[in-house]
Amino acid sequence: MTRIVAGTAGGRALRVPRTGTRPTSERVREALFSRLEHAGAVDGARVLDLFAGSGALGLEAASRGARSVVLVEVARAAAELCRRNAREVGLAAVTEVVPAKVATYLAGEPGEPFDLVLLDPPYDLAPEEVAAALDRLAQGWLAPGATVVLEAARRAPATTWPEPLEDDGERRYGDTTLRFASVPLDAGAPTVKDMPVPPGGPR
Repeated sequence: MTRIVAGTAGGRALRVPRTGTRPTSERVREALFSRLEHAGAVDGARVLDLFAGSGALGLEAASRGARSVVLVEVARAAAELCRRNAREVGLAAVTEVVPAKVATYLAGEPGEPFDLVLLDPPYDLAPEEVAAALDRLAQGWLAPGATVVLEAARRAPATTWPEPLEDDGERRYGDTTLRFASVPLDAGAPTVKDMPVPPGGPR
């Protein structure tokens, strides 16, 4: 059984698609959110859950105090299950479900940037598709100080994080690896080389 680990909906069961998804285990979710909460990355955050499956990761964030959560899932049956799960655990008011490919969603114009992004792509998804999603995220979808978490198979190729994301390390749990990155709080701030040259040239 899959369930919400903690928060306002802690202990509530989640429905899981019979096929086509690989829900993150309760043990891994508990470890992940323990780290995220310790870093202050969940409470009040605007969260994006890509390759959402049953919505377990995004709904866990909502249960623990996220301000809003967007679940993106291409399989329509799974997307409908995300909506049902959100209703049944009492989190529908802060949850939006988008039935679309991740690439299609990220090809749109970013709105309000996200503070926390959770990616749990199928383990057999081509590495270049994962890299493309990360590249798109880096183009206006992330707020300063945002955290990005990628769940990958233990033997998956190393992740190259696009700027402005900085590698924050990884944690392994059996065959699952969680890879962390973040955007510096001052990302987008002008640097010395961006400053206009004063009249008369450099001084």
